[in-house]
Amino acid sequence: MKKALVWIGALMAVLFFVWGAVVAYRVWYDRKVPNFSGVQHVYVYPDMSLEEVEDGILVSGQVKKPASLKRVFKEVQAVKPGHYLVDSTCTSMYVKRMLEKGWQTPVNLTLSGSIRREADLARKIAAQMMVDSAQVASFVGSNDSLSRYGVKRAHLFTLIIPDTYQILWTASVPEIMDRLVEQRNAWWTAERKEAARRQGLTPVEVSVLASIVDGETKYVPEQPAIAAVYLNRLRTGMKLQADPTVAFCFDYKLNRVLKSHLLVDSPYNTYKYMGLPPGPISCPPKSCLEAVLHPDSHNYIFFCADPAFNGTHRFASSYAEHLANARAFQRALTERQRTK
Repeated sequence: MKKALVWIGALMAVLFFVWGAVVAYRVWYDRKVPNFSGVQHVYVYPDMSLEEVEDGILVSGQVKKPASLKRVFKEVQAVKPGHYLVDSTCTSMYVKRMLEKGWQTPVNLTLSGSIRREADLARKIAAQMMVDSAQVASFVGSNDSLSRYGVKRAHLFTLIIPDTYQILWTASVPEIMDRLVEQRNAWWTAERKEAARRQGLTPVEVSVLASIVDGETKYVPEQPAIAAVYLNRLRTGMKLQADPTVAFCFDYKLNRVLKSHLLVDSPYNTYKYMGLPPGPISCPPKSCLEAVLHPDSHNYIFFCADPAFNGTHRFASSYAEHLANARAFQRALTERQRTK
C-alpha cells in the first residue's frame, strides 16, 4: 500500500512538473518568441470588438501559433483605435501591449494628382485616414478654422504642397492640417523666399501663379516656359488671359472654354481683370512652384497647343506668330475630328 502511495505521489509530482513546464514554456513563448511571419497592417476602428480585432489578425495566416495569440488576448480589457504594424519581430505579448497602449505606426498620407476643389482634398484625405470627408470639408471650408493659419478660404491651397506625409491614422482634421502646414512652412526655405522675391512675387502669389501653370500643362519640362510667359505678361501690364481661371469660375464643369465663357464676371476671370486672381485655382505641385521660382528666360508672351497633339505647346513673342500657331492647331484639330 505504501509502495502504491509512493508511486502515486511520484506520478503526481511528475505530472505537476510537466504541467508546470508546459505553463512556463507557454509564458516564455508568449513573451519572448516572435509569433508572426511577414508584415501585417492592423487597423482597429472605434467600434470594433476584441473578437473582431483578434480574428482580423488570425485570418491573415501570418500567426505561427494561434493558441499563443488567443492566450494573451484573454487578458485584454480594451484596445485603442489606430493603425498597427505587426511584423516578424513581434511576440504575442508585444502585440497585446501595443494594442492596449496605442503604440501606433504612422501611415502614409499621399496627396497627389488633381486637387482642384475643397471636395477633392476632403476625399483624398478621408480615403486614407480615419476622418470622414464631411469633417474635412467642414474644416477646410471654414474661415474660422483656417484663421489659425492666418489665411482665409481663398488661400486654402497655399497651405498645402502635394507630397507624402507620415501621420497617425487616428489624427483629427486639425492635426492633419497642422502637419500639412508644418511641411509647407518647412518647404518655404529662405532660398525659395528669395527666389520668389526675385520674380517680384510673395510666396502666396507664387502658389497662385503655379496653380495656373498646373492648369495649363502636366508636362513638367515645359512648366518653366509656361511660367515665364505669364510672368512676362505681368511685367508688361498684359492681362493673364488664362483659360484655367475661366474653367475655375465654372467649377471645372466646362468641356471647353468658349468666347462666351470669357465674359463671366468673377475676380478669377483673368480675361476680364488684370493681375493674379485672388487665390490659387488648384493645389499646385512642387514642379509648378519651382517653375514659377525658376522660370525660363525668354520673351514669349503667347503659347498654343502643338498641332501634333503631343501635350506640348508652341510659343510666340508676337501676336501674328501666335495667330499662325493657333491656325495650325485649329486645322489639325478639324482634320482630327473629321477623320474620327
